[in-house]
Amino acid sequence: MTDPYARELGDFLRARRSRLHPRDLGLEPGGRRKVSGLRREELALLAGLSTDYYQRMEQGRKVRPSDGVLDSLADALCLDEEERRHLFALARASRRSTDALAERDPEEVPDSTRALLRVMGTPAVVLGRYLDLLDWNLMAEALLGDPGDQPADRLNMLLLMFDDTLTGDRTCQDWERQALDYIGMMRTAVAADPTHPRATAIVGELSIRSAEFRRLWARHDVRESVSGAKTFRVPEVGDIDLHWDTYPLPGNPGPVMLVYTAEPGSADADRLELLASLHATRTAFPRAQTRGM
Repeated sequence: MTDPYARELGDFLRARRSRLHPRDLGLEPGGRRKVSGLRREELALLAGLSTDYYQRMEQGRKVRPSDGVLDSLADALCLDEEERRHLFALARASRRSTDALAERDPEEVPDSTRALLRVMGTPAVVLGRYLDLLDWNLMAEALLGDPGDQPADRLNMLLLMFDDTLTGDRTCQDWERQALDYIGMMRTAVAADPTHPRATAIVGELSIRSAEFRRLWARHDVRESVSGAKTFRVPEVGDIDLHWDTYPLPGNPGPVMLVYTAEPGSADADRLELLASLHATRTAFPRAQTRGM
């Protein structure tokens, strides 16, 4: 049986190898090819490794590559800086004893962070390492719907994004991009502890019931710090275009705060303010739908 940490490393290498083509690297494709990307022996040649050694890495066997080997592989695979860091993180994890587990302490939101959420004048939520929704402010509730209506074990950004009964905006241009951002964050978290029960439960469930998730998860994209833009379709006030950014909170790994902001003085800022006012004055805000986070 392969080690789960080494298997994560092997899967990442295989995914990155498959996206490269011989001509991209100045190689002659030659003959009929059974794979769309580079062959193992071609990548091994570029990295200065034996084919057998590289194959054992892809197979998830405990070969404990040195930093020099990892640098050579990163260059051969044309990894960007974020992917290179991920490669080294996977390799460090694979060098550990199988019995050495990552920290699995319960995730808690500091009181100071909860206080900050309450006074922020823009929507914000706190996400755990596996994208569980740990806390949110009233502005986020006004924008996204009340997450508290969902069972505690369903309060997860990936589970919410891929739940057809809650989100109806997969046709939006930015839906797949944001799904990839969240999946990339989950990939980065899984690298530290691929056997964590919460991670395996979320990925396992989505892999079974969502072909879209399986396709995007297989890309092995990674994200450390994420920002982007999203259009929210809010019937009460119309479409709102917002920027969103994630900010790490204390801990290693620790939660992150995801904050949505509108361009100051814009129509989107006016709509967001109006939405917050409507939410504040209603005694029963509609809670039947989460609008996609």
